[in-house]
Amino acid sequence: MGGSTRRSVMRAGLGLMAGAAFSRDAFAQIQAADVPVPDWPVEEGASLRVLRPAKFVPGDETQWLENSRKFSEQFGVEVRVDSESWEDLRPKTAVAANVGTGPDIALAWQEDPQLFADKLVPLNDLADYLGKKYGGWFPVCSFYGKRGEDWIAIPVGGNGAAMVYRKSWVKEAGFDEFPKDFPGFLKLCQELQKIGHPAGFAFGAVGDGGWTDTMLWGYDSSLVDENDQVVIDNPKTIESLNYVNELAKTFIPGTISWLDPSNNKAFLAGEIGLTSNGISVYYAAKNADDPAMRAIADDIGHADYPVGPVGKPTQGALVINGVIFKYSKYPNAAKQYLRFMMEQEQYLPWQEASVGYWTHPLMAYDAAPIWNADPLYTPFRDIMRNALPQSYKGSPGEAASAARADGIVLQMYSTVVAGQATPEEAAAEAQRRAERIYRRV
Repeated sequence: MGGSTRRSVMRAGLGLMAGAAFSRDAFAQIQAADVPVPDWPVEEGASLRVLRPAKFVPGDETQWLENSRKFSEQFGVEVRVDSESWEDLRPKTAVAANVGTGPDIALAWQEDPQLFADKLVPLNDLADYLGKKYGGWFPVCSFYGKRGEDWIAIPVGGNGAAMVYRKSWVKEAGFDEFPKDFPGFLKLCQELQKIGHPAGFAFGAVGDGGWTDTMLWGYDSSLVDENDQVVIDNPKTIESLNYVNELAKTFIPGTISWLDPSNNKAFLAGEIGLTSNGISVYYAAKNADDPAMRAIADDIGHADYPVGPVGKPTQGALVINGVIFKYSKYPNAAKQYLRFMMEQEQYLPWQEASVGYWTHPLMAYDAAPIWNADPLYTPFRDIMRNALPQSYKGSPGEAASAARADGIVLQMYSTVVAGQATPEEAAAEAQRRAERIYRRV
């Protein structure tokens, strides 16, 4: 739905999904503190324009528009919501910040707010209010939301992946439960290959190829250190490359060129028995018209990523951050809008309508009903709690963003798996490429 516009949310609040109906009991599960709302008098004649990513599951956008309609009714502020494709959201947000015109509010990707922090309204009071009321922010939120001691963005939610597998095939491979560590994970992939139901993980897409970050960080390695010095060419990286090279030998052929939709298609076609993905594979199977596809949904299992030698979870998350541009004529109305959308009366129905696709940034929302509505949703609950920033172990900013866009880590792994470089050669090349970026920036 790239580039489509919602001119008036007053006309768009129909046909809501399950997220609209909530009982008092559902809200009572959330341990919200009694915190006074900051005094932000809405400007006279205020109207807001909001830029956000296009829907991935229908309920996400539908409920967001309904919540915006409720805000308009309560505050008398007309809200226009523009939904942009994921590829267009980043450049349009950057243009708005640098040109000084456009939406009042944007839901910006990852560390993008760090790239134009001086163009944003400080949000310390809003972040403090939400944190105190809803149990505090998960650690990753400060990497994306704060510049120094100041909050410049409000993390709204994060999308992450779990291990997606066919339960019957994993059992046939000799496993009663999903392995929790790297050696067990390799063994499972080897056994799945033997019984004709191999795994498949993408090497050709920055999105679904993000599983390679887990492999790198799981060996306690990273692109840069805590001082933003490039350190990827080290023995731990070599260990990780050797491990992934062994792992890839068990994959279905062709994963070197896989793009983001490839593993979804292969899994739903029954070509693979294990991959990494968000809630979307299960959502597609469960809601399909084809009975055979719904049968696959009944056989799907979700599990946490295995843990590497470092001994702790090492996943990332795709985070959206609410920002208010300084050029906005209505900063108080904009703050009220972000606060309103993050309050449980709006946030919980939005999460449910999104079928858990967006994971919460505030600790109190661990108790959201969505996470117990279906056992297959539960592994996604802790995505933001465990998430490491994509700049790990360094700081967010232009260099980290450029290194990610350049696909340095992913290409390091893919060249080894494709037989184009030894692990030592690939790590050295990644070091050179990253050093050029960090010196330039």
